[in-house]
Parts: sequence; C-alpha cells; structure tokens
Amino acid sequence: MIDTAFLITAFATLFVVIDPPGLVPLFIALTRGMDVERRRAMALRACVIATILLTAFALMGEALLGFIGISMPAFRIAGGILLFLTALDMLFERRTQRREGQHADPDHDPSVFPLATPLIAGPGAIATMILLMGQSGGGWGGAAQVLGLLLAMMVATFLFLLAAPPIERALGRTGTVVITRLLGMLLAALSVQFVIDGVRGTGLI
Repeated sequence: MIDTAFLITAFATLFVVIDPPGLVPLFIALTRGMDVERRRAMALRACVIATILLTAFALMGEALLGFIGISMPAFRIAGGILLFLTALDMLFERRTQRREGQHADPDHDPSVFPLATPLIAGPGAIATMILLMGQSGGGWGGAAQVLGLLLAMMVATFLFLLAAPPIERALGRTGTVVITRLLGMLLAALSVQFVIDGVRGTGLI
C-alpha cells in the first residue's frame, strides 16, 4: 500500500537536501566554456553516477561503510574536505592561471567530482536515503517507493541542470565570474559545515 504522506515528505526532504535549483549556478561555474552538448553530457553523467551511488547506499546503507570501517561522521568530514578544495579552485582559479601563465583546461570533466559526489550524492543525501529506507517499513514495496522517488529526484535535477545555458547567457561573462567567486565562498562555508557536522557526529563536540 502506498503511503502518500510518506512519499510527499520523502520527496520534499530529498529536494531540500539535494537542492537542484542551488546546483544550477555551481554547474555553470564548473562547466564554464563548454558547449551545450558537452554540458548536457556532463549533467547526464553526473545524475546517472549520483543515482547509482545513492541506490547502493539506500540498499546497503551503513553496512557498506561499516564493512570497510568508515563511519558516517568520517564520510561527512571527508566530503567536506573535498568540497573545500573545490571551493578553493573556484575562488583562486584565475589568480593561479595568471601567475603560472596557464589557461583553463577545456577538457576537464567535473561530472564525477564534484558534481555527482559530493554535490549531488553528498553525505547529506546519502544519510537521507539510508533514513528513508529505514522509514519505508521494510520489504521490497517500501524500497521500490523510495528508489522511485530517488529516480524522480534525479530527473528533476537533470532538468534543472539543462536550464544552465540560458541562465548563463542572462548573467553574461562578468556576472558568471562574480557568481563563481561568490559561490566559491559559500561552497567553502558549506564544506566547513560538513566537517563540523561530522566532528559533532563523533561526539567530540
């Protein structure tokens, strides 16, 4: 039997945690200079990889991390550190290129890192999937409902990412650079919050 209230709550939770609208400006910043086809490929690959990762954690949950001796707080701390490195690249990329006489690499592929993980399938999304599977009541019926919600969420995320090119055109080059630097600062703060939440989860604070 389908619990409509649970499905609505679960979808809203996933939407808030993954935050597809918030991913759009980050996607613009990470794929600046790419043509529309390449951006579409990046978005599709990121969503597919994130779906596979979140499905694996939903089905196997904490047992998967426990098998290799990794706790959820440790995973959250590691994700925060990796996200902080990405934020530094966004903040200081132009300064580094000017100092070293380099140019942006048009062939870089951000679809796996940081788009698929930790931006889409981050510690928060992984923990949410584990929690929702536990709340689904068990059995294949409940699991199918949660995985169906995940698939719908990934389709919504992909559609939001496809809207990136017209948004970038509206911002212009200067606007995109400003947004990139601003988002770099916000991403750095978010990464630090991940680390703080992970440390708090260990009981140290």
